[in-house]
Order: sequence, then C-alpha cells, then structure tokens
Amino acid sequence: MAAVKSKNTKAEVEIRKRLFAQGFRYRLHVDGLPGKPDVVLRKYRAVIFVNGCFWHYHGCHLSKLPKTRAAWWKQKLTGNRRRDANAVKRLLESQWRVLVIWECSFRNPGVRRSEALDSVAKHAGRFLRSNERFMELKP
Repeated sequence: MAAVKSKNTKAEVEIRKRLFAQGFRYRLHVDGLPGKPDVVLRKYRAVIFVNGCFWHYHGCHLSKLPKTRAAWWKQKLTGNRRRDANAVKRLLESQWRVLVIWECSFRNPGVRRSEALDSVAKHAGRFLRSNERFMELKP
C-alpha cells in the first residue's frame, strides 16, 4: 500500500487544471483542516475532496472488496469511510462548504474521460458559486 499515491493523483490534477481554467485559485492539502482536503478555496470557504471509490468504499462498481483477506479489507475501508464522514461533519460545523467528487462520476464505461471531467469541473464551479453547503458528485 506504500506505493499508492494519496496526493496529486491523476484525477485530482485533472480536476484542478479545469478549476484553474475557470478562474478558481486554491491551496492544496491544507494541514489545519479536518481530513486534509485535496483542494481548499478560502475565498469561497469551500473544500473539495476527490475520492477514489475503492479506497473510500463508495459502494459503486469501482469499489468491490478483494477476495483475499476480505475481512481485513472490509474493516480497513469501513474505517476510511467513517473517518471521511467525521471530517466532513467537522468541516460543516466549522462553516466550511464541502464538495465530494467520486471517481465513478468521471470513470464510467462508454463515457470519454475528458468529457466527463469537463462536466464534473463545470458542476464543481456551479457549486463554488452557489450557497450550497454540501454536494456529492456521483454518476
């Protein structure tokens, strides 16, 4: 698991590029915030998490448990999910707005990745300009 990247994943970088192109300026992985969000937009008092469906145990077609050591994986991934929920709760209590982008929102069979990422970034831009407190982008 040490080889698995937790920061600056391909999806994260692609979404950041699209947000930057829309004129959004941000900070990355701010230490002082719960859950250490992937993208922090202080001007909008908003944070964005780009979650991989497997590692955050989303429950979609991309988050199937491995067959070997299934009990261990279930415990680990359930812990990740619990930790994520706690971070979101603490951020909302601190008056931050939270956007969670799930990997399956841009990684679907039959959908071009670049077009799906453009759509996700457009939705993210709408969220940032709105007054919504919480949003999840799923397929």
